[in-house]
Amino acid sequence: MKSHARNPRPTSNRSRLIAAALALTTVIAAVSVWLWQRNSSVGESVSADLPAANAALAGVRGGNTGPVSALDKIFLTKVRQAGLWEMPAGRLAQTHASSEAIKRAGMHLLEGHSKLDELAREDSEALSVPLPDQATAEQQGWVEQLKNARGREFDQLFVDLLRASHGKIFITIDEVRAATKNSLIRRLATQTNNTVQDHMDVLEDTGLVTDTTLDDVASTFPK
Repeated sequence: MKSHARNPRPTSNRSRLIAAALALTTVIAAVSVWLWQRNSSVGESVSADLPAANAALAGVRGGNTGPVSALDKIFLTKVRQAGLWEMPAGRLAQTHASSEAIKRAGMHLLEGHSKLDELAREDSEALSVPLPDQATAEQQGWVEQLKNARGREFDQLFVDLLRASHGKIFITIDEVRAATKNSLIRRLATQTNNTVQDHMDVLEDTGLVTDTTLDDVASTFPK
């Protein structure tokens, strides 16, 4: 009977497989440690930058960038005070005017300044700029004059006061829009410009704007 020698190859192959598996495990462990260290370092960097990132994100969401100048603050106040007397004037036009064109102009004042006033108050809060709750003494006097007028007298007084006021604020709007470094103020100046232009148009459509009123506006322009 022939004797058969054992085949050593299965044992040799098994040893190589075990060695390869151990080597692979070592490599995986080393890579895992490296990744953990790297992620920890990145995490610390990201955490350190979070306050600045959040602040920047808040600025983008709020649309508020740039410093606020003294002129910007004056402009915010003027927009607020304009609404505080021109909205009452617009309401008076609905009951005191004799002309439908005056009543129409009054409605434009009400709608336009309602929107501007809301925008100005939002910007005031965002920029921490306090705003007045009353019109100026002069503006309150204009409202009293309008309260005491009726019919055609009201119509002419309304146009004289409002066209002069809108013409004079145009200068300030241009200065602010051209030079402000704050995005909220820039937006408000653009909206105010459009609103004032609309109000001057409807006031001129009444046919009651006089040369005297226009000369009064021109006298305020820088020489």
